Amino acid sequence: MSDLQITPQELKQRLERGEKLLLVDVREPHEYDICRIEGATLIPLKTIPANLSSFKGAAEVICYCHHGIRSLDAAGWLRAKGIEGARSLAGGIERWSKEVDAQVPRY
Repeated sequence: MSDLQITPQELKQRLERGEKLLLVDVREPHEYDICRIEGATLIPLKTIPANLSSFKGAAEVICYCHHGIRSLDAAGWLRAKGIEGARSLAGGIERWSKEVDAQVPRY
C-alpha cells in the first residue's frame, strides 16, 4: 500500500489533465461548508460503509479531509473492500490550500 497517498501537486496535475477521478471529501458537512476542492462529493467518513456502492466502478477514488488522517483511514478501508484505486490526499485540504490554491480558506 505504498501508493495509498497522492500529493496535492500530483492531484492538481491530474485534475488539470482532465483525468477521471472520483474526488471524495470525507469531512463533516460543516467543514465542507467552509471550503472544498472543486468537483468533490461530500461523503463523511462515518457514512462511507453505507455508501460503498457509490465507489463501485470508479477507476480511481481520491479521498481528502482536513489534514489527511480521516482520508487515509477511508482509503485504506475502501481498498480492503476491493476499491483498489482508492487513495488519500496527503496533508488534506490544509496542504492543498498551502501548496495549490491559496483561495481555499484554511481553518
